[in-house]
Amino acid sequence: MHFVKVILVLFLITGLGLALNFQPSLVMLNRYFDKRRPLANGLAAAGSPVFLCALSPVGQLLQHEFGWRGGFLILGGVLLNCCACGALMRPLLPPKKADDTKEEQVEIVKKPKKKLLDFSVFKDKGFVIYTVAASIMVLGLFVPPVFVVSYAKDLHIQDTTAAFLLTILGFVDIFARPACGVIAGLKWVRPRCVYLFGFAMLFNGVTDLVSSMSKTYGGLVVFCIFFGISYGMVGALQFEVLMAIVGTQKFSSAIGLVLLAEAVAVLVGPPSAGRLLDATKSYMLVFILAGCEVVLSSLVLTAGNFFCLKKKEEEPHPHVDAAEREELNKDEKKYDSDTHEAIEVDQLAKDEPEKNGDVATNPETCV
Repeated sequence: MHFVKVILVLFLITGLGLALNFQPSLVMLNRYFDKRRPLANGLAAAGSPVFLCALSPVGQLLQHEFGWRGGFLILGGVLLNCCACGALMRPLLPPKKADDTKEEQVEIVKKPKKKLLDFSVFKDKGFVIYTVAASIMVLGLFVPPVFVVSYAKDLHIQDTTAAFLLTILGFVDIFARPACGVIAGLKWVRPRCVYLFGFAMLFNGVTDLVSSMSKTYGGLVVFCIFFGISYGMVGALQFEVLMAIVGTQKFSSAIGLVLLAEAVAVLVGPPSAGRLLDATKSYMLVFILAGCEVVLSSLVLTAGNFFCLKKKEEEPHPHVDAAEREELNKDEKKYDSDTHEAIEVDQLAKDEPEKNGDVATNPETCV
């Protein structure tokens, strides 16, 4: 009983540490990048399959050489390097102030203190559709990686050979995520990134459905290759799409709420699949259930965005609300017109230097 309590405490500490590590890194990444954000997300997400690719063989090696205690100690030391990575993340400096003339024309309105968790994101239909689709997707997304090795062992394949399937999956995933980030960053694709994400989910679900008929090790290898491609696409696009839906200011709250909903789905998905396996003794039904759930999430996301949402206009001032943005636009138009008139007067003055003498080069002072 005491051992069980210790394990539960360790799980709580590990889960809290991973949460504090994962979510802030995503928030900072999406604040650092704008133009090349899809590629940055793809490259950052590629770190996860690197560890997935190496974890199975390295874990077996560490357990054989140092035992499970020594192996966990070494893996914990590797994870401590996240502290060094976190130390490199610095808050962005505030934008530089405009010139004095523009400051006089545009009044800076003090905004209220930002909430730690903004539940107003639920007023956004796009966010609600995304959260529902992501929760359904997670019910089946992680089932194949959990059960593929056991499925191979059930086909009387050796343990080391069966564990190599995860290495294949992770290796393909490493290259799929950056490649998908490049594709998502293309000028024509990026405005339609949500539909690319829907295709990735559909691709993943169909892969699960087809793989349910695999009866040989070669068939499972082919499944891991295609699953790695689709899994990498989903990993590279899910947070890029969320960022495009809610914007920069609400992204931190949105990602926290989405991850909370996904965490609940993760607690339900694989255990339910395991219970189904115990009841039916059939891996085919497990993979079919997982594939149907992911395909359903694709249909919810794509249909919801196509029928329920209108294309949002790009926000020229992401740090101000709608009323404040309208005032800024009026002031900027006025300022631009004044500057334009000053430039015209400056040009006339340059055409007649003998009548006007020396002409100031500053457009604002030459009137």
